[in-house]
Amino acid sequence: MTGDEILAAAAQRGASVLGFGISNVPLTDFLLKRGISVTVYDSKKREEQTSDIDAYKARGVRFIFGEDYLKKFVIANTSHGGTVLFRTPGMHPDLPEIKEALSHGAILTSEMKLFYELCPSYKIGITGSDGKTTTATLVYELLRAILPSESTVALGGNIGTPLLPRLDELRAGDYAVTELSSFQLMTFSRAPETAIIVNISPNHLNWHKDMDEYIEAKAKILGPGCKRAVLNIGDETTRALADKTDAETFWFIGEEVTGGPYDGVDNIVCLAGDDIVLRREGVETFLLKRSAIKIPGRHNTEHYMAALAALYGLFPTKRIVACADMVARSFGGVAHRLELVREEKSNVGGRERSIRYYNSSIDSTPSRTAAALSALPDSKIVLICGGYDKHVPYTPLTEAVAAHKSVVAVVLTGASAQLINDAFDEAKERGLSVPELIHEPDFDTAVRTASAVAHEKGADTVLLSPACASYDAFQNFEERGQ
Repeated sequence: MTGDEILAAAAQRGASVLGFGISNVPLTDFLLKRGISVTVYDSKKREEQTSDIDAYKARGVRFIFGEDYLKKFVIANTSHGGTVLFRTPGMHPDLPEIKEALSHGAILTSEMKLFYELCPSYKIGITGSDGKTTTATLVYELLRAILPSESTVALGGNIGTPLLPRLDELRAGDYAVTELSSFQLMTFSRAPETAIIVNISPNHLNWHKDMDEYIEAKAKILGPGCKRAVLNIGDETTRALADKTDAETFWFIGEEVTGGPYDGVDNIVCLAGDDIVLRREGVETFLLKRSAIKIPGRHNTEHYMAALAALYGLFPTKRIVACADMVARSFGGVAHRLELVREEKSNVGGRERSIRYYNSSIDSTPSRTAAALSALPDSKIVLICGGYDKHVPYTPLTEAVAAHKSVVAVVLTGASAQLINDAFDEAKERGLSVPELIHEPDFDTAVRTASAVAHEKGADTVLLSPACASYDAFQNFEERGQ
């Protein structure tokens, strides 16, 4: 259904908004302004809501709160032919209650799907298991530098900013940069004009049925409407998705390809010494100096590569190159992503020493922690790990710690501490080097212990890179990082 058809159906049947959080509160405002009747269903009790419920009730919104909210939702959507259902991203579309409502004529959509159907601007969508926020932010910053001031560039989606409220200010010729999660993509039918998949590794397997469903959700970003697919050729799963799209494919990889397995690949952004270049039809085009990039790590180099591949050809190359250099030298990264929050200096026995504290709370998978460690190759590290378990294997974490060789201790905390400990035990049985493991269930104590251990062992870095989600002790990764 087109966006106009969705709104017309909602005006006739009413809208059921499932979940009243970050994206669905502004969605409710959007629907109300168009005269659409809205019923909100949410598992939280009224006293747990953070929005002004009375104000919305005064505007005609009906609320169903509490544990049995889905039962009441089913009753309402099986007795009158079904409404238009706007699910919150974290609600699986295959829930029995949703399937029951759909069998009685309900229509399933979402805030982000409606935005995609209605937005007239050029859409650049970014997904991946790790690094999509940084990549999306880089695309946004590059566009802001490249475009004239009268052009509008919007950044939102899974990054935490709903875009539907900005729909009226976006025109043809403007740009909408959208970070898209697998949760959001599951019910997508329209893809962005340019799609970036940063990488794919096991993630959210506590929510998705299996890895196949997770990959299938990510692949929706390459569907109908996609004209350019920007893919990580060094990631096996992502590389295989090129077969699922008719779009022109641009590749990227954070290494030199001359003489390697990708030497003959066309349309690839790669390294040539310190230069980031695009190899296209046998010609190398310079894009950016790797040494100009302020944020550390190969993964961040690849984020720039993906962003540059997405914009190549949309603007004059000279303009892209000049703006990329400016952004690279000034952009310090996104909060909670290898964010240097403190450097503690001291004098021990007449010798100056310092300990740097990095907040990388966004690192909710082992592969993200591996990337964070690789970005600090010369550091002597005390690592803080643990949190909410997403049912992903921790072997990549243990292998990354062993490969780094200068992780002197791992402070384990949170609900997954023992699972990670067990993974390190198995790594030791396989002959891998395992540092000292310290259990501290309380998060604050874990941080203080990590600091004390860093002083004791002469480490120069304390790194919070949990390899797990935050929901065992915090509302989100931002709260944990702060």
